[in-house]
Amino acid sequence: MGKAKQILLARRPVGLPKPDDFALAETAMPVPGEGEFLVAMRVGSVDPAIRGFLDDRPSYIEPVALGEPIKGMSLGEVIESRHPDYPVGTFVRAFAHWSDHYVLSGDAWGLEKVHPQPGVELHHYMGALGPVGLTAWVGLFAVGEAKPGETVVVSAAAGATGSTVGQIAKAKGCRVIGLVGSPEKAEVIKELGFDAAIDYRATPDIAAEIAKAAPEGIDVYFDNVGGEMLEAILPLMRLHGRVAVCGMIGQYNDADHPYGVKTLWQLVVNRIKMQGFITYDYPDVLDQAQAELDAWVAEGKLRPLANLRDGFEKLPEAFIDLMSGKTIGKTLVRI
Repeated sequence: MGKAKQILLARRPVGLPKPDDFALAETAMPVPGEGEFLVAMRVGSVDPAIRGFLDDRPSYIEPVALGEPIKGMSLGEVIESRHPDYPVGTFVRAFAHWSDHYVLSGDAWGLEKVHPQPGVELHHYMGALGPVGLTAWVGLFAVGEAKPGETVVVSAAAGATGSTVGQIAKAKGCRVIGLVGSPEKAEVIKELGFDAAIDYRATPDIAAEIAKAAPEGIDVYFDNVGGEMLEAILPLMRLHGRVAVCGMIGQYNDADHPYGVKTLWQLVVNRIKMQGFITYDYPDVLDQAQAELDAWVAEGKLRPLANLRDGFEKLPEAFIDLMSGKTIGKTLVRI
């Protein structure tokens, strides 16, 4: 059956990942055992959370060991099966690793069947119609409890999750303010329908700019950044505001020196609920989330943004660009 390609962790990154931190290797083609199935990767997902898996420190999954494949979400097609529920030709997405072929069992983390709709490109099911969209929905509605008429602020708003959060918040009738890091990104989210776009690099006082855009305060903050941005926003939250902590990309490249947020007392002052979350902690709402995401795309209320590369070997390059802050939308590699 030939060989399988893998992207391995060659050394632990210091700061921003570099090409030499990764290595391309070949290994024997995996063979599925009883109750397992062999998947050919069709779309590889490149996510900021992967950066945390590369450090030798506890996270919500075990760190990647040196010489082992990088862990991440993947969408693929079953090409050999010994599991009756996953016949050949089934499309699945799951938490797997950077290998162009891999074996899964029925209890793989995040495992879902994918049913591509006519006219929708497959890669979108790893973006706004997949884990990205589900993360945005869970954080905004299950954790953030966003309601029509409320004001939502989202950081990293031109990124994969942030751009989706803003659009689905608008679809639900919220007012949405996006925080970005360049004039180009500000224009992108304005075109997506955000009510306000703030380039944090262009202002010496981000809190003052947000206060201008949200003079009555913030009901929900969808946090992808952490650090100084979180510190600036907490005093702007309204009574009983909610903070959904999706990620803290602002410190992923320097996790040894996390920023000390000085405004946490505001959690008491305004009785703010602040909660971190993982999408698959909420299995009971995922069917509803998927149905609403599909409907919003069909209605034109959700426009998936994708930053695409082609070729398995492009995974490290795409990841480095993502962690450099150069990308807009969901970074994906088509195999």
